[in-house]
Amino acid sequence: MNILWLLVLIVFYHGTSSNGVVTNVSNRPDVVNVGAILSHLSIIGKVAKVAIEAAVDDVNSDPDVLAGTKINLTMQDSNYSGFLGIVEALQFMEKDTVAIIGPQLSVTAHVISHIANELQVPLLSYSATDPTLSPLQFPFFVRTAQSDLFQMAAIAEIVDYYGWKEVIAVYVDDDHGRNGIAALGDKLAERRCKISFKAPMPAEVNRDQITDVLVKVALSESRIIVLHTYAGSGPDVIKVAESLGMMGVGYVWIATNWLSTNLDTDPQLTSDATENFEGIITLRMHTPDSELKRKFVSRWSNLSSGKSINGAFGLSTYGLYAYDTVWLLAHAIDAFFNQGGIISFSNDSRLTELKGGSMNLDALSIFNGGNLLLKNILQVNMTGVTGSINFTSDRNFIHPAFEVINVIGVGYRRIGYWSNYSGLSVLPPEILYTKPPNRSSANQRLNSVIWPGQTTDRPRGWAFPNNGRQLRIGVPKRVSYLEIVSQVEGTDTFKGYCIDVFTAAVNLLPYAVPYKLVPFGDGRNNPSDTELVRLITTGVYDAAIGDIAIITNRTRMVDFTQPYIESGLVVVAPVRKSNSSAWAFLRPFTPGLWCVTAIFFLIVGFVVWILEHRINDDFRGPPKEQVVTVLCAAAFFSRQRD
Repeated sequence: MNILWLLVLIVFYHGTSSNGVVTNVSNRPDVVNVGAILSHLSIIGKVAKVAIEAAVDDVNSDPDVLAGTKINLTMQDSNYSGFLGIVEALQFMEKDTVAIIGPQLSVTAHVISHIANELQVPLLSYSATDPTLSPLQFPFFVRTAQSDLFQMAAIAEIVDYYGWKEVIAVYVDDDHGRNGIAALGDKLAERRCKISFKAPMPAEVNRDQITDVLVKVALSESRIIVLHTYAGSGPDVIKVAESLGMMGVGYVWIATNWLSTNLDTDPQLTSDATENFEGIITLRMHTPDSELKRKFVSRWSNLSSGKSINGAFGLSTYGLYAYDTVWLLAHAIDAFFNQGGIISFSNDSRLTELKGGSMNLDALSIFNGGNLLLKNILQVNMTGVTGSINFTSDRNFIHPAFEVINVIGVGYRRIGYWSNYSGLSVLPPEILYTKPPNRSSANQRLNSVIWPGQTTDRPRGWAFPNNGRQLRIGVPKRVSYLEIVSQVEGTDTFKGYCIDVFTAAVNLLPYAVPYKLVPFGDGRNNPSDTELVRLITTGVYDAAIGDIAIITNRTRMVDFTQPYIESGLVVVAPVRKSNSSAWAFLRPFTPGLWCVTAIFFLIVGFVVWILEHRINDDFRGPPKEQVVTVLCAAAFFSRQRD
């Protein structure tokens, strides 16, 4: 009987389950199953694979982390296929997996996150940086690296720092590219800048397709190009741009962190490749220098030795974040067990209805402790090789920061930093965190840059496009005042004073402005200037030249230049020659008006005399004196009234 009870306890301890029956496991099982989805042969995947394996070994060899429990890691190679990534995620769900590390691509993360939400299995991705992977839509998706939202904010600040207003976005046409560029557009708009032209490329792009895209870019006005693609296809875009002469003086290339990933992972890049990159500005996720980071970096050559058929490869920031992702998950699992969490799975009622199909979907089970594990993941507060790991309320890491890098010759140079705390700076963000935030323009600073074409002069940022539209300038075709503006008979040209002023102003500009003078009117009647101004507001004309009077209703529609013709408004008054004499002061008034004035003068004096005669001795006496008194009183009160 004792042996029977012992067998029952062993069965419950190991948590076996069959046919979807709920399985209860002891509080601290021997192993927990964790899956990982990545592309082994990709530039990011090969680094992440080594880093994740090293982290699992480090966690399992440290009894203080999980108190004896081991992480059983199963890796699947999606080979850059979204379909394989989905299938592999479903396979993990059949094996009582408590969490999945990955996927590597944002495109795959959008789909697998729906599966994670349904089966309540946390999904931790160190490289799916699409900012639209929102915790509101995908509560079980956790990004364990910096979001592209902050990378695009850094690029927008760089553009604004150098005084540029328009950029061209060249990007891969998938969720990663489109949503990243959408975030860039929002951040540029906050600084009154904009994306003037978007040039999407297929995810699997060839040289001819790249050429077609870049030819359109070369015909555009802006010379500030933001390249947001993958580490695999990015160098091909730069190589084609070099062949098209788009890496010379006047151009500015800002690459997202795919380029810094290439430079970090493949330090043995040929000199020809690095020459193509010369002058480019790129970003790298900033990880503070620490003892933990130095120890891991020193181990890297041994960890990566023999892991690739193409030889040794370097450590990128994605590898650092992948390493910390495992430790983050380990601490969360430990807290999960400390809070009494039990690893158990149950059937999904909606999938049970599909039982009997060849896909065996009813084998998928819901992780009952998924919500508790997710809560502990978001509450982890630790220090890893990437620095402080702590999530904000919107599930981003605290203090997002990037390094700003300038590719020079066969190497590169860090010209500054960007952080969400203080913007652009030549000082590491860790130093600025100890000071009050200062985002004033005077405090924003980057070191000098070597631009494409090996010049240190800041590029203007634009050039007049070869396919640019000519400005349509409306010119009134008048029948009067032809010396002001008139069309040369039998030609498309115009002459006159207004045309001469316009031509002189255009010649003073430091750049070319193509324009076409378009006549307005039939030449038999003077056209309406108000109608000409209105057509500017509707887009028929871009501007107008002529003797157009500046009146109120027209100023509400368009802006006018300063008047360069004298106003035609004059005051007309009759001129009559008069002889000067001693009685000239009488001329302002007519005789009748003088008589009326005198009568009122006497009436005022008489009224005063009536009021004062009975009580004021000064108004009594001989008639002669009273008349004088009345006149004086009238004069006094008349002056007081004036």
